[in-house]
Amino acid sequence: MHGYAAGFAGLVRYIDELIPSNEVIGQALRQTVKLYPELAVRELVANALLHQDFLVSGSGPTVEIFDDRMEITNPGRPLVDPLRFVDSPPVSRNERMGRAMRRGGLCEERGSGWDKVAFEIEFHQLPAPLVEVTQEHTRVTLYSHRDLRDMDRADRVRAVYLHACLRYVSAQRMTNTSVRARFGIEAHNSARASRLIKEAIDGELIGLRDPQAPVKLREYVPWWAAPDGSLPA
Repeated sequence: MHGYAAGFAGLVRYIDELIPSNEVIGQALRQTVKLYPELAVRELVANALLHQDFLVSGSGPTVEIFDDRMEITNPGRPLVDPLRFVDSPPVSRNERMGRAMRRGGLCEERGSGWDKVAFEIEFHQLPAPLVEVTQEHTRVTLYSHRDLRDMDRADRVRAVYLHACLRYVSAQRMTNTSVRARFGIEAHNSARASRLIKEAIDGELIGLRDPQAPVKLREYVPWWAAPDGSLPA
């Protein structure tokens, strides 16, 4: 038996060994690639441990691995709105545990975990994680690679919103060009990126940074950073 701090690295290695992988053949080498980025898995597992509610009896953090997804669940509802995970200041439910794991170099207490998860997901062009809150639990689902044409509307809107959040906290702006890069859309197909942006606007998750900007120069920000009147008709 190990404590959280002593056993965390071994736990992450054990989970990584269970995650399915694909073989990718490059120009000269064959490479084994895991379905989910190791850093994203590490951060989400750390969050599940650090933010669990020990007052919820008969339950503990769980990691379930399926062929097309991975679910990480912890007892306790989140202390902040899941839509604000990327930008919210750090809020710790178990401060002493957090300090111990930080001193051991196993995690950070400055709230950058979701930023790292978002970056890894975008870099590998995976569907955005899904956060679900039940009466007493929080569940985060990571999905394996899925082509844009195979994503449903909810998947697309969630990915565009996460992209807007990540660009905003990185002091960058979301544009049609950045959305094309996020989803691997070719430059001549900018209309497809525009449709993705419109879906997120219709869902009231993003808005215009400058409502007066011409169409070709439009930049987009998350709803919580958008000025009044930023949602175009």
